[in-house]
Amino acid sequence: MANIKKKKAVIAILTGGGDVPGLNPAIRAVTIRAIREGYQVVGIRRGWAGLVELTRDRKADNSSNYQILTEEIVNKAGRTGGTFLHSSRTRPSHVPKVNVPKHLKDKYNAEMNDLTPEVIKNLEYLGVDYLIPIGGDDTLSYGVRLYQEGIKVVAIPKTMDNDVPGTDYCIGFSTCVTRTIMLTNSLRTTAGSHERFLILEVFGRYAGFTAMLPTMAGAANRCVIPEHKFNIEHLTELLVDDRCRNPSRYAVVLVSEGAMFEGGEMVFENAARDAYGHAKLGGIGDLVSAELEELSPKFNNGMRVNVINQKLGYLVRCGDPDAIDSIVPMAYGTLALDLILKGVHGRLIVLKNGRYDNMPIDVVTSSKKVVNVKEHYNTERLRPYYKSFEMKPLFIMTSDPE
Repeated sequence: MANIKKKKAVIAILTGGGDVPGLNPAIRAVTIRAIREGYQVVGIRRGWAGLVELTRDRKADNSSNYQILTEEIVNKAGRTGGTFLHSSRTRPSHVPKVNVPKHLKDKYNAEMNDLTPEVIKNLEYLGVDYLIPIGGDDTLSYGVRLYQEGIKVVAIPKTMDNDVPGTDYCIGFSTCVTRTIMLTNSLRTTAGSHERFLILEVFGRYAGFTAMLPTMAGAANRCVIPEHKFNIEHLTELLVDDRCRNPSRYAVVLVSEGAMFEGGEMVFENAARDAYGHAKLGGIGDLVSAELEELSPKFNNGMRVNVINQKLGYLVRCGDPDAIDSIVPMAYGTLALDLILKGVHGRLIVLKNGRYDNMPIDVVTSSKKVVNVKEHYNTERLRPYYKSFEMKPLFIMTSDPE
């Protein structure tokens, strides 16, 4: 065991994938409860990268790969956004030759390498008894792999896209929706002053929740989402009508980054892909803006409607968490400790129908969570259905088809 004085047991915690507000409160909840129960907590730095790059040598400087967590450390960070443990999109089962750590290059020299055996040895070297990964479906899918390899894993869902299967809520989603509504309302003044269309590109690769909920809350007239390919002429006609009906003569549409034109595919910034095979999305908002401006005279008595085109991007994932993303992570972290105290592992902490619970961790890889178009999205009106919300969960759209 490396540099760690073992107590009752050792719990390791890491954050992977994109940062969101709420990660630090979750780390804080785990750490404080665990320490008071007699456990020691190790913070793995930079997501799975910390476990890939660690050197099993007592003389080595592994400070960039892990740190011992204390109440003082997590209390200071617990009120802030981002993740003080830092993050990465490392996928230990698929490490390109160029990214293999120097001390492992003699052993792993294929073009693509599975470093899972090294990750397991590094966890053993650190004396880790339980591992708590916090992340989206990519990060947690590797957590499933480690569980299948015999590691005791309790997972916490995080992603502002809210698309981890099995749970109605993922850390970061509420702040994302809150910020989207706030920023959209701020941009209204400019859209109204110039009588323009306001086109806002928001996150959402495969699921349109981050466009649907703000639209449902009244932030936008229309939204286009990955689950339904849209007709650009139809969208233009709807927005022209929305603009005419608005005394301030503007209309707003939220565009998910993964939205697609009829007959088209996703739009990418470039051909580069991350460790999980995802190319970076971006540009659909630009294309929609150009098409709306070009097509608008057809539905506006021959007059062009100019546009304001804004990509909200990282503005919705930076800064401090809102109230829900301060409370839910605290509950999730505490629930993870409840399971560990009972000796239970191989579970995903969830919120289902307004109740905290847990599910088998392999739900992460056994299904997909997307908007139920039939139930929630009006494909003719290109916006959410506003039906009865009786007995619906807080954020309306659940993790299961209805």
